[in-house]
Amino acid sequence: MFLNRLIGYMSNDVAIDLGTANTLVYVKGRGIVLNEPSVVAVERASRKVLAVGHEAKDMLGRTPQAIEAVRPLSDGVIADFEMTEELIRRFVTKVQKHRFLVHPRIIVSVPSGITEVEKRAVRDSTERAGARDVFLAAEPIAAAIGVGLPVGRPTGNMVIDIGGGTTEIAVMTLNDIVHDTSLRVAGDKMDEAIQQYVKRAYNLLIGERTAERIKMEIGSAFPLEEELELEIKGRDLIGGIPKTIKVTSVEIREALQEPISAIVEGLKQSLEQTPPELASDIVDRGIVMTGGGSLLRGLDVLLREATNLPITVAEDALLCVVLGCGKILDDMETYASVLMRSNS
Repeated sequence: MFLNRLIGYMSNDVAIDLGTANTLVYVKGRGIVLNEPSVVAVERASRKVLAVGHEAKDMLGRTPQAIEAVRPLSDGVIADFEMTEELIRRFVTKVQKHRFLVHPRIIVSVPSGITEVEKRAVRDSTERAGARDVFLAAEPIAAAIGVGLPVGRPTGNMVIDIGGGTTEIAVMTLNDIVHDTSLRVAGDKMDEAIQQYVKRAYNLLIGERTAERIKMEIGSAFPLEEELELEIKGRDLIGGIPKTIKVTSVEIREALQEPISAIVEGLKQSLEQTPPELASDIVDRGIVMTGGGSLLRGLDVLLREATNLPITVAEDALLCVVLGCGKILDDMETYASVLMRSNS
């Protein structure tokens, strides 16, 4: 008992929302202590890591030949093992008080549609980054716990979690997922769609950071009361020189049609597969949207129109998954059934 208390004091157990776009870290007893982009800047020749997080994201599209800014996660899963390990290690070290006197237990959120190979990759990278024990939690159930839905009760709860790499649509009851749809279409695909539209319509090449800014400032899924416009800069593909143009929210809505349609179809299919008793609970309780992608203007209105169901965006949509992982970390006994152990 004393030894357990000592280990608890010397290590700060950690919950991580390891996202394609952002990584959030929750430390037991302290809450959310870190929220930074999932970007690593490396020296091309030596593969030496120069920066992670905000500092590395500032370098995206702006690095000299010798330096590369990379996103080690793609579509919600690990694309670069070495860089993911370095990202986790640096973030965990940054938030630890007692610099690994005892290695922490770490809970990591993963997409519900993740394969066994991808699960192993997350566990191995986290263990090599300094964890003494690794647990995995499915993103939609972590998001539901973070929102405060009664997932432990015999009632149907439905969550749509739209992150950077994946959209997770899940129906849950009794601390388990009854049906889930995991789409590799989310915020990043929206950014790509905007880049392609601007290239096609204006012969203008823009970077991913500009596309993200367009999405956040004037992007929408449903007609706005007052349409918006934004001045953007890029490189003219014909003349090869920098150029400034204005784009409107109507154009960007058109650009986003394909990824948004995929999310609407995924939701409809998920509802079709939901058992009748749980479906009746969802009619009464509605659907909760979480994740950064759910903040796109009018997306909740569009989904409401498509399904005739009450749909609400969670108050702290960006934080729901990490808050849920934090609640699991704080009460491992209650939520033991939602976890996958590292040696399973």
